Amino acid sequence: MSWRGVGLVSGWQLTASLCFYAIFAATAFIRESFAVSRTLVGVTVTAVMLGYTALLFLAGAAVDGYGERPVMLSGLVVLAAGMAGVAVAPSYPVLLVALLVVGAGYASAMPSTNRAILEVAPEGSRNLAMNVKQVGVTAGSGLSALLVTWLAATRFDWQAGFVVAGALALLVGAAFARGYRGTSGSGSLSPPDVRGLLDLGGYRILVAAGVFLGAMAFATTGYVVLYVTESVGLAAGFAGLALALVQVGGSTGRIVGGAIADRLPFSTVRASAVVMVGQMVVAVGMYVAVLGVRSRLATAVAFGLLGFFVLGFPGIYYTCLTAVVPDESVGAATAGGQTAINVGALVAPPLFGFVVDTSSYAVGWLGVAACAAVAAVLVAPLALGRVSVSPA
Repeated sequence: MSWRGVGLVSGWQLTASLCFYAIFAATAFIRESFAVSRTLVGVTVTAVMLGYTALLFLAGAAVDGYGERPVMLSGLVVLAAGMAGVAVAPSYPVLLVALLVVGAGYASAMPSTNRAILEVAPEGSRNLAMNVKQVGVTAGSGLSALLVTWLAATRFDWQAGFVVAGALALLVGAAFARGYRGTSGSGSLSPPDVRGLLDLGGYRILVAAGVFLGAMAFATTGYVVLYVTESVGLAAGFAGLALALVQVGGSTGRIVGGAIADRLPFSTVRASAVVMVGQMVVAVGMYVAVLGVRSRLATAVAFGLLGFFVLGFPGIYYTCLTAVVPDESVGAATAGGQTAINVGALVAPPLFGFVVDTSSYAVGWLGVAACAAVAAVLVAPLALGRVSVSPA
């Protein structure tokens, strides 16, 4: 158990997220290149999330059966293949197929990295280590925003960002294979005991909350670039920077949230839940705040703060989730929690785009704020210690 191990796992997570989240930075360019509506822009997010969701339980079962290392290595190879497909897609339908492959590759991420973090986290720093790893998600997303929007302004165009990210996935995979040994599994591939997990009251609560957390997070990241260009009226390059600032804020929120949770005088479950509820309550106010931005400075500050609270939850969420289930079920439990998040992510982006197409961005953002409020209400019983949970 060491911070070096945490660093290796976090580096893998950053690279995988650099690939997966590139599509969120490319929304404005996809709309222009393929001449599609805002609703169909949302469908691109649904496509990548569908591929992700479809293989989550298989990935979780593979992690529990064979250990995280082979799953992590194969995931990067599939991600690289999907990124190449996006870069050369000649039409919108082909683009959607390539995005399904990208999502399928990313399905390996949460079950494998969560198990890896439980193995390498220093004693007494489980929350912090989980959130350091989760910073790889926001850091990778932020870098993808800068990479895609920067290359879009060159003669190589936005597709070059996908080529670069895919090549990095292969290089990091080779380095990870040499530096990380991993843990073994049960030796067999068996379907997860989902019904048994859902018998745990704390797990049911977190799965239900995950749907609204996913809707909130992916509607936000999916439409920052379009909102800043179309409603605020700023250039696409600055819109990419705004998305990067959302991710920087999210990275900071994860570290701060994890450190606070580790220091609260409660159980792991209750401490994590207290921080989550606080994040969601403030997030509601931040969604209202972004409706008033007009200048570059106000946009940068508002979206950075929005990211701090809206994207600060995943590490806390997974620490809480893994604390309410037995250690031998971490892979399957993570897959279930991530599936719940992905259900929200499948529905919310195209629904948000439809609301904007038929009404306004204001109505869309207020709907996302409502998702944050519902998540806070669902998690509140855990924060108050009113739900009996099973120790990990």
